[in-house]
Amino acid sequence: MRGYSGDKENLLKRLRRIEGQVRGLQRMVENDEYCIDVLTQISAATKALQSVSLGLMDEHLKHCVTEAIEQGGDTATEKVREASEAIARLVRS
Repeated sequence: MRGYSGDKENLLKRLRRIEGQVRGLQRMVENDEYCIDVLTQISAATKALQSVSLGLMDEHLKHCVTEAIEQGGDTATEKVREASEAIARLVRS
């Protein structure tokens, strides 16, 4: 079971909403909308994805990493390394 499993429906709703935002962006470009309006919507979609990412990271740390640390050993080291790399990717994006 994944850390986000308890909130899976909420997560899927948020992702579907973001999917709708991206489809809206495609329509905006197809309709030659004003570039600043398109950029504003891109910013909103980006922030929505960042919010989902932070929520998933929080759940990962609370569930997967905590569980691995309790078990100790190489599993704990690996989970902490994975989390650190994921955080680094999020910070760069």
